[in-house]
Amino acid sequence: MPLTPGAGFGVLILFPFPNQSDDMSIEIKIRKSEPVDRALRRLKKKLERENVIKGVRAKRYFEKPCAKKRRRNKVMAFTQMLRNRHAS
Repeated sequence: MPLTPGAGFGVLILFPFPNQSDDMSIEIKIRKSEPVDRALRRLKKKLERENVIKGVRAKRYFEKPCAKKRRRNKVMAFTQMLRNRHAS
């Protein structure tokens, strides 16, 4: 049965969430007479809000602990620079 807009189908995506051992599912219900591209946009926004894509990309390759620490320190220095810039 093809996926047609308004057929009442739900799209179920299984992703490994970061910092969790089990997979959790994200479900988007396609509303009646809703275009599929709009439903995909809602799915993408939901994945971004829950940091699923970022977590999957981070786990794609092994990152050495020193590289993780260096990246974290770089992000912290950048946010501190922004705070100092807006404070004055």
